[in-house]
Amino acid sequence: MSVHHHLDAASLMRYAAGDLDPAFAIVVASHLAMCDECREAVRLAEAIGGACLTDVPEAALSEGSFTRLSRMIDTETDDGAVKTVAGVKDADRVDGEVPLPLRSLIGESLDEVPWRLVVPGVHRHRIEMADSQSSLFLLKIGSGRKMPEHGHGGTEMTLILRGSYSDTFGRFSRGDVADLDEHVEHQPVVDSDDPCICLVATEEPTRFKGVVSRLMQPLVGI
Repeated sequence: MSVHHHLDAASLMRYAAGDLDPAFAIVVASHLAMCDECREAVRLAEAIGGACLTDVPEAALSEGSFTRLSRMIDTETDDGAVKTVAGVKDADRVDGEVPLPLRSLIGESLDEVPWRLVVPGVHRHRIEMADSQSSLFLLKIGSGRKMPEHGHGGTEMTLILRGSYSDTFGRFSRGDVADLDEHVEHQPVVDSDDPCICLVATEEPTRFKGVVSRLMQPLVGI
């Protein structure tokens, strides 16, 4: 798979350090399953972090630390959270349309997702994430559709799973990820024959520029 748009270095470092919100960690893990370059960058970051830990002075643990850690591991293992957001190994690389880190949340087929129509030509499927302060959802945008010009209230990551779109930053197709912050404004246009299906994590609601788009935002929920 040829990936042209990659994750920001800061996002890769935060993922390697386990410092990302769970919604964003799902997008990163899904991209890693599709991108050799970013997967290798995470491995390097993890190796650097491990080397730094060897130089940290030893410190005494508080009473009951091991018990609390064991309880956390047991809880996460039971609900599958660790499997979902853990670092992607070679065996986890995508062998279908849905990356492995995403399958436990939506299944193995994008065509079987229970989409909800939000406006003509645009469907959404919200993904519930426990312990996440951000929103995670799938968007399906019809061929030739142009999204309203908009910015972002915070960080937003968009991973393309099917189809493609173009904006001021270039053309984004399967495996590409847009790692954007609150300073970015753009207007994606779907330029593929098939609808463009994206996995999106966002800290804050989208900031639409047009009056009509702003009025409709509470109904659209994006």
